[in-house]
Amino acid sequence: MKRHILVVGSLNMDLVVQTPRHPQPGETLLGGPFATVPGGKGANQAVAAARLGAPIVMIGCTGDDRFGEELRQGLAADQIGINHIAVTSEAATGIALIAVDATGQNSIIVAPGANALLQPEDLQATEALFRTAAVLLVQLETPVATVTEALSLARRYRVPTLLNPAPAQPLGREILGMVDYLIPNEHEVGLLSGGEDRPAEAARQLRAQGVGSVIVTLGSAGALVVDQAGATAIAPFRVEAVDTTAAGDAFAGAFAVALYEGLSPREAAIWGAAAGAITVTRAGAQPALPRRAEVEALVAAQSQSR
Repeated sequence: MKRHILVVGSLNMDLVVQTPRHPQPGETLLGGPFATVPGGKGANQAVAAARLGAPIVMIGCTGDDRFGEELRQGLAADQIGINHIAVTSEAATGIALIAVDATGQNSIIVAPGANALLQPEDLQATEALFRTAAVLLVQLETPVATVTEALSLARRYRVPTLLNPAPAQPLGREILGMVDYLIPNEHEVGLLSGGEDRPAEAARQLRAQGVGSVIVTLGSAGALVVDQAGATAIAPFRVEAVDTTAAGDAFAGAFAVALYEGLSPREAAIWGAAAGAITVTRAGAQPALPRRAEVEALVAAQSQSR
């Protein structure tokens, strides 16, 4: 079987409303345009990686409803293997309520729905996919026990592991010690480290807890790679942001593809930063994710300008 990037994670339908600003507690605002957009961190990262040319297989769970059908067919249209996405009548497909303000910044509330039903035994039944995987990519929109099992199975078969720890929550050494590449943003790295507000120091603390390398995404400030060689800053790509919803997912997917193709973590982070930069110039999650030619062109352009 052809080696693939294996994504274990969530599928959500994003319910997106444009708003001039985010409301205060108890305040009602009149918003702008509304749209339903395919999303979910797992699905977004799978699509981000597939559009850069890597073979992708996804494990997840949707409800037996219209949103679930649309999400699965959308992944299939991007050539992602969907045979191991379960369909359940016990819960609705997950949704995310997303408000995007005039500056492109977003706030998100996720109702996990069927994502919460993806269990460790579901992964055990698909163990062959881990045996033939080249890279594992996981997030935290499915149960932590399921994420732990995914990392454990990958470890069993010496598959490099990437964890995007969002939505952020404290994680123990059992999980962190199985993560080769941790990809948090600047807020998540602080929470995971116990409150350290300096990204480089927070990353070093997480490495001391067993993480191999920490790649901190810094939005318009670029990224930071912290590994055994020290801390390396990744310069940002200057763009005009419209919607930041899927920026982190674009970064994670591109980083996974770069590793799959044999690039170094620093080179992979440059790819991730470029993919994220392109993504924020467009509205929505999966519709905004770039194709390979776009990422390669932006990386080349920045390299030539130095």
